[in-house]
Amino acid sequence: RDRYEFINMQYEDLVTARDSLNELLQETEKIMNKDFGDFMQLADQSFTETFQNIFGGGEACLKLERGKERLQSGIDIEVKLPGKKSQALNLLSGGERALTCIAFIFALLRLKPAPFCILDEIDAALDNVNAHNVALLISEMSKNSQFVVVSLRDTTVRKADLLVGVSNQDGISRIVSVDLEEVGASA
Repeated sequence: RDRYEFINMQYEDLVTARDSLNELLQETEKIMNKDFGDFMQLADQSFTETFQNIFGGGEACLKLERGKERLQSGIDIEVKLPGKKSQALNLLSGGERALTCIAFIFALLRLKPAPFCILDEIDAALDNVNAHNVALLISEMSKNSQFVVVSLRDTTVRKADLLVGVSNQDGISRIVSVDLEEVGASA
């Protein structure tokens, strides 16, 4: 009988602990759902504004993947470029897709600025006009974050504050840097 009472107490403790953990899990999921919903709304708004800024109009939105639980669903990007019909991201041209993804990245950076960002040839698939627009956006965003941009495009390079390059003479690599603000002030 002592053994039965001991095991029964342990069982009741386990049931109580399980119920307590289930309540905690449900409360945590409610908080996560609310926080996720709030962030999705902010991200969608920021993405729409950034998209319109980069493309000079149009519409863009973030949508949760259908048929899945909110916290486990993916996010679909739908855009309507100026003068075109609404399309999914995978139906856009390479440059349009790249520019849309750039808008998404910068929309998130506007919400939660990172102290340091490295962008490697972010402008490679863009024409000169869009590369210039992205360079302007990077310049604007550099007030809150530091950007290191790897680029071979003169439209992007012209917006830089500091240029750093590697020169190779006789098999010896040398780092060359030019502070464009100092050059502009002395010119």
